[in-house]
Amino acid sequence: MAGKRKIGRGVAIVGAGMSNFGMFPDKDSKDLFAEAFRELLDSVDKGLDPRDIQAIWIGNFSNDFFVHQAHWGPIIADLTGLAPRAVTRTEGACASSTLAVRDGIMAIASGMYDIVLAGGVEEMSKRTTEEVTEGLALATSPYEGDAGFTFPGVFGALANAYFHKYGANREHLMNVTIKSHENAPLNPKGQFKQTIRDLMEARKEKARKKGLPVPDWADEKEALFDPTFNPPVAWPMHLFDCCPISDGASCVLLVAEELAKNFTDDPVYIVGFGQGSGRGLHACPSLTSFEANKQAAAEAYGMSGLKPSDIQFAEVHDCFSIAELIHIEDLGFFGEGEAYKAVAEGETRREGRMPINTSGGLKCKGHPVGATGVAQMYEVWKQLRGEAGERQIPGRDLHIGATQNLGGTGGTCTFTIFERR
Repeated sequence: MAGKRKIGRGVAIVGAGMSNFGMFPDKDSKDLFAEAFRELLDSVDKGLDPRDIQAIWIGNFSNDFFVHQAHWGPIIADLTGLAPRAVTRTEGACASSTLAVRDGIMAIASGMYDIVLAGGVEEMSKRTTEEVTEGLALATSPYEGDAGFTFPGVFGALANAYFHKYGANREHLMNVTIKSHENAPLNPKGQFKQTIRDLMEARKEKARKKGLPVPDWADEKEALFDPTFNPPVAWPMHLFDCCPISDGASCVLLVAEELAKNFTDDPVYIVGFGQGSGRGLHACPSLTSFEANKQAAAEAYGMSGLKPSDIQFAEVHDCFSIAELIHIEDLGFFGEGEAYKAVAEGETRREGRMPINTSGGLKCKGHPVGATGVAQMYEVWKQLRGEAGERQIPGRDLHIGATQNLGGTGGTCTFTIFERR
């Protein structure tokens, strides 16, 4: 049962960095992490001597498979000039870097360290789409894998169950996709920077130049219903329901709460953290909810003393459009079977009641799996400090934000709550 334990010693984020996300044939994981780490150093308002960092946790799911290089901890320690300090690699599939932060929190809370670097990296684009699909499927449960499930297949099954239970349909998934793409052009580090309408116009222009019939879509949904624009992947998941293959890195600097003002007058405090585990589709009690989400949420809400209505915005793990709907129900932002209606009414847009994935989400920002969890925290750090530029949530005095990160097919879920005081 999730309890109401408090962190024994407060922890704050005083610096954050993120590489550009995308497919970079000329960059490797070291290049990407260096890019994120340099931004982190520059982000510490009162400066940081890197030699003061006492330990490192680095999340990585499967560079072993993607680039045939394992044991990334010491490679990152050497890269950042922090060797021979202690470094540990964490693996939680797509939640790997959030687990790095979790370990950093516990290390500081225990009193073992005061200043910790936590982050993640993944390099996926050097493999073909088929190979990446095979590599990611290593994070399915053995029963799912033996049955031939890949990730689009798993989330397609969840979408069908959601449709059947609540009466939603593909058009409701499109509302998630369109919203994410509307945020995408506002994130300079994101992989995709086009709205759906931008992509429609590009396709029309390409047809004109080739002398081919020009599509006459009236709006975004008409294009998304067109299989030549948005082909099926695993019913009802189509191309624009799925996040891309990505390279990228991210990191945050964690310090003991009593030291935070030595680094910045505007720290972001971690006030709640929860983690849960799931049993796979064959044994989970519901196909329209992740039990690990609910465990993680209960733990984080209990630790922070906050409730869902206190959260002002969140980044959630939208690896597929259906996942965003399930997560925002599991976390209590919307009632069961209500999320698809709320998205349709614009409640999750930047100007809506509960902005979700202002970064563009995994769908548009990109999803280098080992870096994703901390990249979500990077967005919350930016939003809470009012540094998100054009994508800053308008007209709100932000104090409380949250991130939800999923690993595998729900085998690992985390929920983290942040506060600017």
